[in-house]
Amino acid sequence: TLLAWSAFAGRGDESTVVRAREWVKREVGTLETGRLAEAVAARYGRDRTFSVPILMACAIGGVFDEEGAESWRLVLPLPFELAALPRSWFAAARLPVVSYALPALIAIGQARFRQAPPSRLAPWRWWRQLTRGRTRRLLAGLQPSSGGFLEATPLTSFVTMALVHAGDRDHPVVPGAVEFLRRSQRGDGSWPIDTDLATWGSTLAVKALVGDGEKDDGGCPELSGQQRQVLLEWLLGQQYREVHPFTDAAPGGWAWTDLPGGVPDADDTPGALLALLALDDGSERVREAAAAGCRWLVDLQNRDGGIPTFCRGWGTLPFDRSSADLTAHTLRAWAAWKSRVTGHLARKIERASSLALRFLARRQRPDGSWHPLWFGNQHAPGEANPVYGTAMVVTGLTSAGVMPGTGREAQEWRERLGRATGFLLACQDQGGGWGGDKGVPASVEETALAVAALSRALLGGEAGIDAGKLRRAVENGVGWLGQATERGRRFPVAPVGFYFARLWYYEQLYPLVWTVDALALARRAGLARSDG
Repeated sequence: TLLAWSAFAGRGDESTVVRAREWVKREVGTLETGRLAEAVAARYGRDRTFSVPILMACAIGGVFDEEGAESWRLVLPLPFELAALPRSWFAAARLPVVSYALPALIAIGQARFRQAPPSRLAPWRWWRQLTRGRTRRLLAGLQPSSGGFLEATPLTSFVTMALVHAGDRDHPVVPGAVEFLRRSQRGDGSWPIDTDLATWGSTLAVKALVGDGEKDDGGCPELSGQQRQVLLEWLLGQQYREVHPFTDAAPGGWAWTDLPGGVPDADDTPGALLALLALDDGSERVREAAAAGCRWLVDLQNRDGGIPTFCRGWGTLPFDRSSADLTAHTLRAWAAWKSRVTGHLARKIERASSLALRFLARRQRPDGSWHPLWFGNQHAPGEANPVYGTAMVVTGLTSAGVMPGTGREAQEWRERLGRATGFLLACQDQGGGWGGDKGVPASVEETALAVAALSRALLGGEAGIDAGKLRRAVENGVGWLGQATERGRRFPVAPVGFYFARLWYYEQLYPLVWTVDALALARRAGLARSDG
């Protein structure tokens, strides 16, 4: 609302501004400028990735009562000079923004420095002044050929606004960024958060239609040989073969999009590896691509055994910490390819998998759930989504070759899996659907994920899981999906997204893809009719 207020302020639509002011006053309790800034900062905590751009927009749009430098002093300063350090030092520098937000750190930091400079006696003033030129050039090197940083409208917009107010309207980044924003506007006048999720959506679809390479996966026969070959060629073409200029990531990973602004990450890479296995034509190039992807994930693993999103060692902010959902997805991909790669890499995967399992054991909550990093639910306590997180971990653990097969450790994992499925069972509502947590309204997305996870647990036949309860829950979930989708004729979407950053989005493919996957697994378990 503050961003919208900033956009409308001084542009003639006074009634819109008045209503926005009234809403903000009800939420915060006052329109006093300092309290507004405190409320924004409190919403995001130590992570300044979104709080600082919002405060900057308020200063630019005239939302704050103060003017000039006084309004900009409410914008928390960003240490843009740290971007001049060697990239290998970034984790130790403990930047106040997440790893992907380096362009915002530089641009907004410089805007704030120019608009509200520190005292002339401040020792860091001179260091910042000296590093302006270097960080300015670095920003140009981070911009992809499309002009859009991470192919994302918010980040690109904030960087552009900041450069103008840093007195750098002629910066070489600005024309490409503005053109990106013009080009990516939708016909109805809006902009999406991200341009597209083409790689992520495609790998989800492949896994749903073909399966992920496991025997008798219940895959869809409608995907022809030619379609598989086209998908395989396209997916191989999306793998990064060089060090990434943005995050300094090594070759071998995949991003969420096929556009040049993508960055390799630890959710799309295991997704691509599983899709490659499903599409594998037996060629050496597929094996080499998969080996590079597995190695990339091994090298990304944090000391705690978990898998972060983009960069190893960036553990001070939520976005960059190890997470249960990414770790489970990676375990699943490693297990699928471990027997198909060379001995040395296979041994590294074995060690990394043991560490990852220990990480997941430590992260399981007393109620049996795991919280994810990437997907939240606006209606759930703390806006978390333990149904998504637990479903992802159950899916990973019940994939072939992930859990220990014998001994005490194996028994302990069966018990953990039993607690996890028990949590999912407890979250199912009376109608058969699931939301993001107990008592949360059901959605197609979360119901499909829960049905798929429970179907896998049922197929695994693990000790400590009541098969009868699982069967009834899956049957009721399949029935709920049939009604909610009008037997596959419509797929209503629900907002899911970066709950840790309070940035929400919905993706039209999610309910469709996850429902297909859930029904294929339920059918494989003998719980869904083929004509359902």
